Amino acid sequence: MEKMSAKEKREARFQTWLSAQGVKFQSPEAEATYKAAITRFKDAVLMEKTPDRVPVFPLGTFMQGHLYGVNTYESMYDYPKLLSAHKRFLQDYKPDYYGSPAFIGSGKILEILDMKQYRWPGHGVSERSGYQCEEGEYMTPEDYDALIDDPSDFWLRSWMPRVFGALAPLKEIFPFPNLWEIVGVSGQMIPFGIPPVQNALKALIEAGNEAMAWIQQIMGFEMEARGMGFPTAIGGAAKAPYDILADTLRGTRGMMMDLYRRPEKILKAVERITPLQIKQGLGMATFAGNPVVFIPLHKGADGFMSDEQFKKFYWPSLKALILGLADEGCVPFLFCEGGYNTRLQYLTELPKGSCFWIFDRTDMTKAKELLGGTLCIGGNVPAGMILTGTAEEVKGYCQNLIDVAGKGGGYIMAFGTAMDEGKPDTIHAMIDFTKEYGVYK
Repeated sequence: MEKMSAKEKREARFQTWLSAQGVKFQSPEAEATYKAAITRFKDAVLMEKTPDRVPVFPLGTFMQGHLYGVNTYESMYDYPKLLSAHKRFLQDYKPDYYGSPAFIGSGKILEILDMKQYRWPGHGVSERSGYQCEEGEYMTPEDYDALIDDPSDFWLRSWMPRVFGALAPLKEIFPFPNLWEIVGVSGQMIPFGIPPVQNALKALIEAGNEAMAWIQQIMGFEMEARGMGFPTAIGGAAKAPYDILADTLRGTRGMMMDLYRRPEKILKAVERITPLQIKQGLGMATFAGNPVVFIPLHKGADGFMSDEQFKKFYWPSLKALILGLADEGCVPFLFCEGGYNTRLQYLTELPKGSCFWIFDRTDMTKAKELLGGTLCIGGNVPAGMILTGTAEEVKGYCQNLIDVAGKGGGYIMAFGTAMDEGKPDTIHAMIDFTKEYGVYK
């Protein structure tokens, strides 16, 4: 693809997605439904022509299991139960797209590695609760230079030993760039003879074996879902560079202090991380044969920082990530948790059809006024309404979204957040009403 333009690369990726290589469709109708859903998505996002109707994408995490009596613990530990619930959801609710159950992850793998950064069902929270981040400074202020100098070395010998109890001994191994000539080989291997390091490697092997068992079942479901006529709307994933610092490494408190104490270190770090995230999102999308790269947004939302800080620390690297992926023919999917009302103006800097944005608590009228005709927007169906409202309330809310945000195209019906729970009548109302009312004449 090196000699192709960004537009040509994107078209090639869409054609790969449409071709559904290796998929055995259950019927000609299933194949037609699959391809119509991708065409509808393409028309809504690229905004080159109006789609046949508003696409609908009810993104859930533990929601599918909850609807069929599978609790969160079972979703992370009993793979067949999880996948059965996801299959039944597709059969009963018939959304345009599905969110992969792979995003839930395996509790068994977390347990083998003794992960410290999260609590998950049965480990720190109840077997009916979702996972929770254990905030902390998993990167110290003194680690900035190590991160900037060599991110992979920092992750391997500093971050991973702090986050995974079973991998703590990895801090004892020597930097791999030290291995540069035959005389260095023997000495480089010494730490791998230490029993604690060997135990860490055994834990990685055990986790790898479990990961293979997990992904084989996940991929079986993925191929079956596509054969039923349902494409997934997520091919790869990446993360805003600032959020990697603020979520994964320094934590909320540490990062807020760094904004004042170490601003230049932050800027150097996000600049170092940005190309790595472009590479990750691109690689995953290429492997999946699906151009959509999911990017959840956290610490840039309204209230987390001032507009001046957003402009300096958050937006430049996020914009570079979006444009870097778009230049390679990918379609960034920005998932804006919380409100983005004070950030909307920045989105006008992005090229037409370069990405799409799912909003949670953002003013959709204002979003349409600023971005209509340029960027596809979506979401905004409140989780609270889905869980406590009536079907008629949901229909009325969706009607307003279609009338306002969906006017002329460029809108995707979706929840404002990834749902852990669900209620059948309101979810049906959102999906069924959108299919009926959201048709473009």
